[in-house]
Amino acid sequence: MRRTLILLTAGAVTAAAAVVALSPTANAATTLGAAAAAKNRYFGTAVAAYKLSDTVYSGILNREFTSVTPENEMKWDATEPTQGSFSYSSADTIVNRAVANGQKVRGHALAWHSQQPPWAQNMSGTALRTAMVNHVTQVATHYRGKIDSWDVVNEAFADGSTGARRDSNLQRTGNDWIEVAFRTARAADPGAKLCYNDYNTDGQNAKSNAVYAMVQDFKARGVPIDCVGFQSHFNAQSPLPADYQANLQRFADLGVDVQITELDIEGSGSAQAASYAAVVRACLAVTRCNGITVWGIRDSDSWRASGTPLLFDGSGNPKAAYTSVLNELGGTTPSPSGSASISPSVSVSPSVSVSPSVSPSVSPSDPQTGAGCTATASVNAWNGGFVVTVKVTAGAARISGWTVGVTLPSGSAVTNTWNATASGSTFTNVSYNGGVAAGGSTEFGFQGTGSAPSATPTCTAR
Repeated sequence: MRRTLILLTAGAVTAAAAVVALSPTANAATTLGAAAAAKNRYFGTAVAAYKLSDTVYSGILNREFTSVTPENEMKWDATEPTQGSFSYSSADTIVNRAVANGQKVRGHALAWHSQQPPWAQNMSGTALRTAMVNHVTQVATHYRGKIDSWDVVNEAFADGSTGARRDSNLQRTGNDWIEVAFRTARAADPGAKLCYNDYNTDGQNAKSNAVYAMVQDFKARGVPIDCVGFQSHFNAQSPLPADYQANLQRFADLGVDVQITELDIEGSGSAQAASYAAVVRACLAVTRCNGITVWGIRDSDSWRASGTPLLFDGSGNPKAAYTSVLNELGGTTPSPSGSASISPSVSVSPSVSVSPSVSPSVSPSDPQTGAGCTATASVNAWNGGFVVTVKVTAGAARISGWTVGVTLPSGSAVTNTWNATASGSTFTNVSYNGGVAAGGSTEFGFQGTGSAPSATPTCTAR
């Protein structure tokens, strides 16, 4: 899953002073998964098949997590690269390993406007609807009995204040396409929970209200929907909303489970730890919040690695955020007898959260200085395709617009762009993100086919 990160003006998270608590009892759980299980919840992570040979990565996965979500391996472009020809090898590697280890699997994602194979991108109308139904049927049937929860439909609502559906090739097949996808998934895999998953729905706003109305309608009409996923990607510009728990609760009150599906929080130290603790507290306070998934294991595995948003550092060492999560779950880190653990608390100002649901291994590039701005790129690549997230940062003075140039390898092409206007491999700002304050930043992204770019992007300011 890859999506845009839309930076909104929002209140800042402020961490209260850390509270030193007495060491938990000797029989308290010492891993995230075990501690969550004691609270009747799972604690999961997104997994990339090609990283499973990394012993540090797989060691943490085996020890800490009781649920896995394939990052890219189950998406349409990966599972049906040619129409009617299905490829499951990478996804099977993750699923079979999880089943053997007694871990749950969250399937991600059956129908999405992004990461479609080129043949589907070029379809429309009845042909595309038929292809979508066949894809959902084939993939859900292949994994029948192995999936705990499916993200049946991903990110179908637009950002902004209208609460409208996202304009996509799937939406243009008819407004009932989401319902059709859910009914198709139920027929193919009756035992799995069926979820709708989205970003920028973590607090109450126009987008989450629209999703709420859809779920309410589905429940009233008997359309099979069992859960709603809240991606929960947070940073200083889009922090944890003050009404996060209340928002989870109102969806749960509709009779569906709620799941935190792609959690990551940029930052470090006690402030990051406090925000993670607050998310866990919110989930524990909502009876039907049955699990939390972080989007990656180590900071270096994150789609926004430069923000160090995960629970383990690049070397696989647990961070303060890890300890705060474990403490909130009622567990304790293994330590000498009599030692104390830190359990920070948090106060947050109201805001709107936003995020992409991108899965991925990220390698940020060095910045390239242009006329008043710099650009850095995070790249998530797979066989035959890639997603690039570019961060544009203003220099010592405010800029009113920007242009970023990217060098694409021979044979590569851009197929989809968000938060920018593309002309070949040159990208310019759109109306809402051209103005950047001195030292401030904004982000855009693009998807492509072929080999991923490796050269540092250039940035020119206006």
